[in-house]
Amino acid sequence: MPATVHVRELTAEDLDAAWELGRFAFGSDPQRPAHATATPAGLTRYGAFDDAGRLVGKAVDLHHDQWWSGRAVPAADVAGVAVAPEARGRGVARALLTALLRGGRDRGAAISALYPTVAAPYRACGWEAAGVLRTVDLVTAALPRHRPTSHLTVRAGTPADLPAVDALYERVTRHRNGMLTRRGELFDAADRGLPGDGVTLVEADGDLVGYATWQRGRGYGADSVLTVDEVLAVTAEAARELVGVLGSWASVAPTLRLCPLDGDAVSVHLPLESAREHERDLWMHRPVDVARAVSARGWPAHARGAVDFHLSDPLADWNTGTWRLAVADGAAELTRIGGEAELRLDVRGFALLYAGAARARSVAQAGLLHCAGDTDPAALDLLGVGGPTQLLDYF
Repeated sequence: MPATVHVRELTAEDLDAAWELGRFAFGSDPQRPAHATATPAGLTRYGAFDDAGRLVGKAVDLHHDQWWSGRAVPAADVAGVAVAPEARGRGVARALLTALLRGGRDRGAAISALYPTVAAPYRACGWEAAGVLRTVDLVTAALPRHRPTSHLTVRAGTPADLPAVDALYERVTRHRNGMLTRRGELFDAADRGLPGDGVTLVEADGDLVGYATWQRGRGYGADSVLTVDEVLAVTAEAARELVGVLGSWASVAPTLRLCPLDGDAVSVHLPLESAREHERDLWMHRPVDVARAVSARGWPAHARGAVDFHLSDPLADWNTGTWRLAVADGAAELTRIGGEAELRLDVRGFALLYAGAARARSVAQAGLLHCAGDTDPAALDLLGVGGPTQLLDYF
């Protein structure tokens, strides 16, 4: 393969080749789904081509927004990265991700998340592991049961209930960090039929206070599994009601499979001490534009302070430089300043701190933050005061 590749946005004429490249990379079914060659709004497909015009790599920028403490932050989330076997190890992925970051910045993105099949290439490009999407199995019969609450109504959902389901999801997630808003063209274009096999709703005086979306699976023997795609509530009573409904499946679905949301209304009622891990999907994070990433997100109202640091970002040179972070009154700003700084931060360290995945001393011990003399690295903990991040969507 030539030493250079040419990266551009894919056109409709490129999508057959892109499908074949992804099919071999991910072991997909040879039967091509209709969406593989569609051109939906809300994403940008990039391709890397050799000098002969052959597609040797691809990546997709998903135009998501993520909730960060009450504010929606534009993201360039990454999916579908694949490189032809003959072109691997030759900088194709790096060229694709450089173009994706630049394109994401040009359209206003501030941050980026992805699920890696292997972490090392993404670390080399500035992403760092920030969390895990956990899928666990519970013994259905172990779920607590209680007498149904008289003032709550439990019923099956219909497509007409989906706007209320969306609104409740937002109530639960908007004050967390990292969760997708599920707004925008990618979600507007999605099929609005009922997700999975069913939706169970809990209402109080006609208002939705909890829901579960689930897939029944096959059979009713010892190996039968009820997969709960999502279960969320905004009151403790609604959470108990949902857990009770899920527990009622014990006689025909001995195993309950779900992705718990840390510390939410439902998880505190689940017997997580006996959970068996079914699957874990590592996800990684990085800034697209550091100044935008700081100013666009929400910050705790009690947080206040300032710190200077130098940031190094080899892939996105617009982020490299000396910055002053100032946080006050629920907002923050990152301003370029002259000179050097005693704290020198790698972009992967920025990702860890911003996502609340590590504290500054740990980042320094990992070699991603260097301190001059006796400088206390803890000053950079200010960057992560919003708390840890979590994702519930796989992409």
